[in-house]
Parts: sequence; C-alpha cells; structure tokens
Amino acid sequence: MDYKDIYKQWIESPYFDEDTKKELLAIKDDDKEIKERFYKDLEFGTAGLRGIIGAGINRMNIYVVRRATQGLANYIIKVGKTDAGVAIAYDSRRMSPEFADEAALTLNANGIKAYVFESLRPTPELSFAVRQLKCVAGINVTASHNPAEYNGYKVYWEDGAQITPPHDVNIMAEVKAVTDFANVKTMAKEDAIKAGLYNVIGKDVDDKYIAELKKLVIRKDCIEKYGKDIKIVYTPLHGTGNIPARRILKEIGFENVYVVKEQELPDGNFPTVSYPNPEAKEAFALALKLAKEKDADLVLATDPDADRLGVYAKDSKTGEYMPMTGNMSGCLLADYEISQKKEANGGKLPKDGKLIKTIVTSNMTDAIAEYYNVDMIEVLTGFKYIGQQILGFEQSGKGEYLFGFEESYGCLIGTHARDKDAIVATMALCEAAAYYKSKNMTLWDALVALYDRYGYFKDDIKSITLSGIEGLAKISQVMDTLRENPPKKLGEYDVVAIRDYKKDTITDIKTGAVTKTGLPESNVLYYDLTERAWMCVRPSGTEPKIKIYFGVVGNSIEDADNKSKKFVDDVMEMMNPML
Repeated sequence: MDYKDIYKQWIESPYFDEDTKKELLAIKDDDKEIKERFYKDLEFGTAGLRGIIGAGINRMNIYVVRRATQGLANYIIKVGKTDAGVAIAYDSRRMSPEFADEAALTLNANGIKAYVFESLRPTPELSFAVRQLKCVAGINVTASHNPAEYNGYKVYWEDGAQITPPHDVNIMAEVKAVTDFANVKTMAKEDAIKAGLYNVIGKDVDDKYIAELKKLVIRKDCIEKYGKDIKIVYTPLHGTGNIPARRILKEIGFENVYVVKEQELPDGNFPTVSYPNPEAKEAFALALKLAKEKDADLVLATDPDADRLGVYAKDSKTGEYMPMTGNMSGCLLADYEISQKKEANGGKLPKDGKLIKTIVTSNMTDAIAEYYNVDMIEVLTGFKYIGQQILGFEQSGKGEYLFGFEESYGCLIGTHARDKDAIVATMALCEAAAYYKSKNMTLWDALVALYDRYGYFKDDIKSITLSGIEGLAKISQVMDTLRENPPKKLGEYDVVAIRDYKKDTITDIKTGAVTKTGLPESNVLYYDLTERAWMCVRPSGTEPKIKIYFGVVGNSIEDADNKSKKFVDDVMEMMNPML
C-alpha cells in the first residue's frame, strides 16, 4: 500500500481516535510530512522502538506501541511462558505513562500478567525487577537521552538484559507479522485489574533494589571517615534518577548532596536543556554553576532513564572542574573496583575474573586487564551483550564478572541488573571519591595517575546526523563505500587490520590473512591502527546518525588531545566527499 493510502486509511478508519485524525488532517497539504510519517513502519529493531511522538506508522503512538506489544505477546505465547508475566517501567517523557499502560493492557488482553511501576523508575531498576519478579520479559518506555520529541520502547528478556539472539530476531519477526492494527488486542484497565492481570508495583521492588546496591560498597571505612566532608552536586536532568540516586547516597553516608533545583522534577519537555544527555556540555551548565557556589568535589548528571552517568571532577592543581568522558569514568571505575576487590580479598582476584567492554570502548581497558592479569572480553556495541556474558557465566559456572562498561557513559557494578546502571555508578564514584580523599586526591587526580601508569589514551566520537529518508540512504551508502574501498591509512596511522562485523571477517592488511570475528553479525567496520590507535564506523541503532569512534595514545594529556584533534580532522577530510 502506498503511503498516501495508509494516511487516508488512518483518517477514515473508525479504529483511530479523533485526536489522531485531527493531527493528521492538519498536515493534509504537506506531502513531505505525510511521507515521513507513513512511508514505512517505525522499525522494531534489536533495541525495540524509538521515534518521534506523533500520529502515523513511522511515529511513536499508542497504536504502534500496541502493535509491538501484540508481537511480543505472540512470542511469549509461542514459547509457552504466559504464566511468568512482564514487568513494565517508564520514564519522564511525554506519553510515557500512557504507552506503559497501553503495553500492559495489550499483554493483559492476551492473558499475560503485567507488573507496572506506580510511577517513573530508572532503567536499571526495571532490569532488576524482571529477575526479582521472575518475569519472562520486561518493557521500558523511554527514549533514553534523545531530544524531547522522542519516545521509545525497550524489550528485556527473563535474564534482565535487553533482548539478544535468538529472542530479538524472533520477536522482531512476530511484530512484523502483525500487519493489521484491528488484530491487536486490548482491554479496559478496570477489567484487567479485576481479573488480576494488571498489577501495580513500587516500594517493595525499590527497597530490594537499593539493598542490592548497598551490598556492593567495598570501602565503608572511607565513606564513614570522609563521606560527611565530600560535597556532591547532582542533577537528574528532569528524569528518573532523582529519588534513587539521592536515596542511595544518603543511606550509605554522603550528607552533602546538592541537587540542581531547576532540573530536579520530572519534565518530559526538558525545559532547561535542548538535549537531556550527560555527554553534552550544555547539560552541566546549571550543575557547574551550583558546584562553584558550593565548592563541590564532584558533579554528577544522570540521563532521563538513569542508565548513563556524566561526571565532572575537580582538578586539585587548578581548582577547575574537568569533564570525564564515558571512557574516562569507566576506566577510573574499572581500575577502582578491581583494585579494591583485590585488596579486600587479601591481594588476590578470582582466577576466572572477567573485565568486559564493547568494541568501541577505550583500549585503556586492555591495559587495565593486563595490569591486573584478568581476562578481557570484547563484545558488540550495546550493553545487552555485556548482560549476555553475565548470563553465560551463570549458566556455565565459568567466569566471574568483575566490571563491564561502554564508552557511552554506561557501566554496571555487580550483577543485580543486566543493563547500564547510573544509580550504582553514582554510588561507586562517590565511594571512590571518599577513597581517593584518604590519599589526598580528587577523582581527577586519580585519573591522571592512571594515565601515568597505563598511557595517555584519548578516545572520542564524531556523530554525523543524516535525518529522514535521504539520510538513511546516505548512511547505507557511506558504509558500502568504506567496504568497497577500504582505506590503507587513516590520518597518520597505517591500517593494521580491518574487522568487518557484517561479514564476520578480520583481514590482516600485511599478510592478507582472513579470520573470523567470532561475534554476531552487525553493520560495523573497525580499523586497528599503528601506535595502539583505532577507529570504528557504525550507523546508530537509535538515532539517524552515522558514528565514528576513535582512539589515540599520546605522551601527555596535551599531546593526546592534539593527536586526537588532528586525527578527526584527517578522517573528516576523507569522509566529507561521501556525505
């Protein structure tokens, strides 16, 4: 069916509500907008749904949510797990509570129980709840750190991680098979509650989640001694982190936590930022202002669903607040957690201890693993693959999880959740701040000390936005061009090997030898370069972007910064003709 026909169907069909029709009639003379909304279904990918809120098959709305949930329900029925139920959480975005309810009621109409949080909750708590309540799956209504016009829908499986093979492919197929909205089931909320299908959860799960986090504190002695002195500025960026982050810090002994008032309360319009992303400098403007007023030791920001944590720490030499990338804070926490576990265990680490990172995460991780003589496992981009590794350890009885993180400001301490957890990261970073205070060091001082030990690694990312139909075609074209004409040199570095995760090949440039990556298929190209440098190119799975990740190593922070700037300039000179 042509996009115009589908548009007409939505306007004329009695199935769709009047507000939806009114919204669509308002664009009747805008063919481009009609095409954008109706030229394809909003793709249910490996991360679920993510799109702009609005009417149409290529938008986030109650009908698209119901359809996706019907596909999930069909899969749950197929695998014979209807008795287990599904946990559902949502964040502060527009339409999040409504989408959560619609998902629950579609499940209920298919005879599947839903356990819906009474109010907004962070992503890691949803991951925790799935396992705590012994659910077959979880749904989290969130678009993470995307701009305000977006919302999304993430699906989790019974291990508490986002869906991975074979479940992801099978669920995607079931969703795709639902071609008629009229075949999607739903029911009245009152009836669902009466039937015991719609269940509200809240405090009990909160308390158990917080209790699990407390078990992960290693240096209680340092918190007891210095927790009262450390000043922390925190912002939830209008999201879900406010209550759990403040609660855990208070309960373990940090008394001086200052919350950015303007960003404290949930608000899906994110009025104080254009982009509620702790990776963006703009997101910290109000927090840094407060930090200077309070003379804070560190500044923390969680994204709307509280799975990512941004950090600024004071440089004791200059008194300035220095930003930490996800690679920086991840490496700092990796070293801290592993070193303290070793110390707490009489100088020993588990023989089968594992440090896990994604392929686009800093090579400094490799140096940390080597230093502590622990195995490092590399997985595809997406924290679910780290969760998958933890499940593998549990099932095989081999491997002990020490720490896992990815460059996009996400990590996991402990195995209570199977997704990024900015609440536990907040707790651990503050604990680390107390520990380093006992050494007369700030977190920034500690990071510099790690650079002195491991090398001055500098990692960065260049994102190129290519929106709409034309943008998707261009992204595909760029990836094809790089595959067909592989570069032998990137900037001043020679290409040593090319990993093509779509073809499952690693090609040694010098010898021509080809081996397998050993990882699942993914549209990703990775270049191992001379001098421990690297570059990776992949389309974003959640935004209309092509992402270029890269890392270099310098002789000092300044040298690494200069090398990084030159490298990105050189690479963009190569890329620009393709864009």
